[in-house]
Amino acid sequence: MKFLRRRGRAEETSPKPVDTEPVNTEPADVEADAAARARAFWQRWDDMLPEISAALGDNVPHRVDHQLAAAAAAVHPNLAISIERGETAVYALVLTSQADPELRVYTDAWKAAAPAADSLFEYHDAIPPVPDPTQVTVNLRGEKYALSDVRVAPQVDEAEGLVDVAVYHPGFAGLEDEAKAALTFLPLDATLGERLAADRIGRVETAEAEPQGAIGLLEFRELVRGLGSGEGAAPGGA
Repeated sequence: MKFLRRRGRAEETSPKPVDTEPVNTEPADVEADAAARARAFWQRWDDMLPEISAALGDNVPHRVDHQLAAAAAAVHPNLAISIERGETAVYALVLTSQADPELRVYTDAWKAAAPAADSLFEYHDAIPPVPDPTQVTVNLRGEKYALSDVRVAPQVDEAEGLVDVAVYHPGFAGLEDEAKAALTFLPLDATLGERLAADRIGRVETAEAEPQGAIGLLEFRELVRGLGSGEGAAPGGA
């Protein structure tokens, strides 16, 4: 197995550089600043919506990529924005902190100020889980990989509320390291959604052979969701 990283906790494990003359670039009241930026975003969204709707109707969503990226950067330059397929609406507008907890104040404010979802758009402050990840096929390096073939071996740390995982896919053998890492993390994000994956997944490993006690993605989702409810007694639990 090959260790990849601990999701969403790099800040806790990596030493931070020491500035001899620290400069405070954050506003004095971060929450108020985030709320003001969120309100400005949604005013801008209303102005852009006719052009965005036209681009989506023409099936050329990339036509508005620059405008969306600029609007997201005005909330915070380290946020990422995308238009995805919706769960209940046709489209989902997603503004994500990419698992950076320091940016959640901005995504929280953005979500709080969002309009009500309608039949066309819903709004998410993190990438949501796929309803059934076993129905998803990922394209990597020109090849297709079914997530139904993914097997996950969980090791639960109930004291910390984390799950260390070894991820196996039979297609790993033909992939280089970068693509193999992508096929390791994509199933976790698709199964749990970005926020739950960042909060609950600890150490991640790729497995060259299917580990003993491995389970499918839907069973893995139930396991992780059960951690917060006291129902997370799991295979490999401590």
